[in-house]
Amino acid sequence: MSESYLINFTPQETRVALLYNGVVQELHIEREHSRGFVGNIYLGRVVRVLPGMQSAFIDIGLERTAFLHVADIWFDRSAGEVQRPIERILNEGQNVVVQVLKDPIGTKGARLSTQLSIAGRLLVYLPQEKHIGISQRIENEAGREQLRARLQGLMPETEKGGFIVRTQAEQASDEELSADIAYLHKQWGEIEQHRATGEAPERLYRDLNLAQRVLRDLVNAETRKIIIDSRENFQMLTQFANDYMPRVAQLLEHYSGERPLFDLFTVEDEIQRALARRVDLKSGGYLIIDQTEALTTIDVNTGGFVGARTFDDTIFKTNLEAAQAIARQLRLRNLGGIILLDFIDMENEEHRLSVLAELTKALARDHTKVSVGGFTSLGLVEMTRKRTRESLAHVLCESCPTCGGRGQVKTSRTVAYEVMREVVREARQFSAKEFRILASPGVVDLFLDEEAQAIANLQDFIGRPISFYAEASYTPEQFDIVLL
Repeated sequence: MSESYLINFTPQETRVALLYNGVVQELHIEREHSRGFVGNIYLGRVVRVLPGMQSAFIDIGLERTAFLHVADIWFDRSAGEVQRPIERILNEGQNVVVQVLKDPIGTKGARLSTQLSIAGRLLVYLPQEKHIGISQRIENEAGREQLRARLQGLMPETEKGGFIVRTQAEQASDEELSADIAYLHKQWGEIEQHRATGEAPERLYRDLNLAQRVLRDLVNAETRKIIIDSRENFQMLTQFANDYMPRVAQLLEHYSGERPLFDLFTVEDEIQRALARRVDLKSGGYLIIDQTEALTTIDVNTGGFVGARTFDDTIFKTNLEAAQAIARQLRLRNLGGIILLDFIDMENEEHRLSVLAELTKALARDHTKVSVGGFTSLGLVEMTRKRTRESLAHVLCESCPTCGGRGQVKTSRTVAYEVMREVVREARQFSAKEFRILASPGVVDLFLDEEAQAIANLQDFIGRPISFYAEASYTPEQFDIVLL
């Protein structure tokens, strides 16, 4: 089992694909004009305090004001401080240093915290804390204590902050840990310097770009290679890796072939499939994925799969395959928030438990925090996946201008009847010699054919003639009524 990363650079966009055993598992896209804000630190100004919601809106220089809840305001527990109401902490017009926890999504502004942290390759620096935490993924208790003791020995005597030891530090040398400490101290020093001279709203620190974050956060012991299709960026990433993560530098490869990198590994095809509503399974079954503002639903169907000996076995095998496919689609599409899974109904309790176990196992490789519940009384599986950035569809697509994002449009007959009602309404309000209807060709054809008698009756009713003009550029729901 091995994984590799493909990094495709263009001047406007960086795309990263994670391949696991040759199959695309994750896609990350970062556009320069809309680069994410998670991890950035700002000197913000309090715009409004809402005691009833125990929250505040902070201007950090973005298009929409950001959101700060009282639960995300840091206080020194070690000194005996207790959480106070937000109105006793913040005032309108006050400057406050904050860090972005979640990017703006849809109509919601960014979510903030006053508990600051700066991530390095091996450590996360907590300038306001004084303790040392160990990643929960490092399960060996003796190893955890050994790491804590090593780090305490490497920290300077004047250290005022604390650290979280990341999973990558488990096999790190003292020299690598010391280099990470020095790097993080330098970053924090620059932030404090900018804070002393800056005026709100102002950005004090910007997190690494996508390619650098991949090297820092995602590359692990299973990573075999990182292929980069830009010589300039290959050299920059090599320098970055040599400075902060020498073990990663040897994994970098420059791709100079004529065929585009994402075409060579069929990533472009995977991107197109990841935008489709239907996902076909190898067995003949399929998934239907519907993403809304509130939640995402995934429906499992047997389709043409009839390969098992009994109907129960057919359902069971389809659900097992679907569990693996669902885990991959969540990562590939970066679906987050509340997710409802509608597996095909299973009467056998052992089958249910097996499907749930398969789903949990498939989700174990997810870099994002996932929580899975059991089957509900309606046979649904409820789960959540932490949402920190926009989904793939929201990055690459926008709402359909014809249907307004509904995913469907009114029929020509529905629009035709709306037009006739509008003609009656306007005939009562305005004195016109003639009514000319401009509509899509489908609506006009309906008026001239099946609804011709209705139009004749309408002309008699209003006492004025009605003419039609088919406008090819109109959407199916669009129409205008011109008074002549």
